[in-house]
Amino acid sequence: MDMCAKDKLGCWTTLALNNIMFFRKSHTSQDAESVELQHDQKTTELKASLGPLSGRSLQYCTDACLKRYLEARNWNVDKSKKMLEETLRWRSSYKPEEIRWNEVAVEGETGKVFRANFHDRHGRSVLILRPGMQNTASLDNQIKHLVYLIENAILNLPEGQEQMAWLIDFTGWSLSNHVPIKSARETVNILQNHYPERLAVAFLYSPPRIFEAFWKIVKYFLDPKTFQKVKFVYPKNKDSVELMRSYFDIDNLPTEFGGKATLQYDHEEFSRQMAQDDVKSAKLWALDKHPSNGFAGAEVAPEPEPLALPVS
Repeated sequence: MDMCAKDKLGCWTTLALNNIMFFRKSHTSQDAESVELQHDQKTTELKASLGPLSGRSLQYCTDACLKRYLEARNWNVDKSKKMLEETLRWRSSYKPEEIRWNEVAVEGETGKVFRANFHDRHGRSVLILRPGMQNTASLDNQIKHLVYLIENAILNLPEGQEQMAWLIDFTGWSLSNHVPIKSARETVNILQNHYPERLAVAFLYSPPRIFEAFWKIVKYFLDPKTFQKVKFVYPKNKDSVELMRSYFDIDNLPTEFGGKATLQYDHEEFSRQMAQDDVKSAKLWALDKHPSNGFAGAEVAPEPEPLALPVS
């Protein structure tokens, strides 16, 4: 009381500020709860709009999956439904969960794309892409290889994590061996349309100046959400270095990306890991108990035995 008597203005000011801060925190908390409630309602609405699902479609369409499609379409249920139904049709015909490493292993011989043996600071799987090490000419097989590795990255996500990170190394890249525009567009379409909100960030590390011409074309294929996730990183730029360190432990990050670790790709060892993951994937999708019988996607199919649902 004595202190307040000496400085009533200061005391009341402090109390007022405390009240304002408490109100703001309370208000922010209420806003967050309200948004979460709205999102839950949208998820329920989308689930109902899809109608009865069975087989792999039912297994694929978890609540987390539905929320990713809603997020990609700014929580518009009709647009999200259309997007998701297109993915279910694509998965029904392409069957990405059935691709096995032995089908695409030749594409991986140079290590042009592979899943890293480390995660980022958020626990995300990391795909390393080295376009300068392209070793084949078949666009279909290249896409199949990438789809396989995207599915594999998802398979190896820790519980509660939905996204992956991409590290792109331009060593050896030139206009003579660059990815064809058609291939780049197809890659972008599959990633955006059938794996929405799976990519958290893509680091383009030290791209050469001649890449700018290629990028000017490719960037028009990207939707605004994906475009914002693409980060150009330059080793001599302080902000770039800090950005990489905010996402990765430098001790785990390969020197090719500004870290301290040695990047080694052993095709035989990686093939063994993929073979083990193929077994895990088959169990997840019940392919070990129910071989492919033509039923998939949104078709009515025999129900697989209950298994832990995939993170989608």
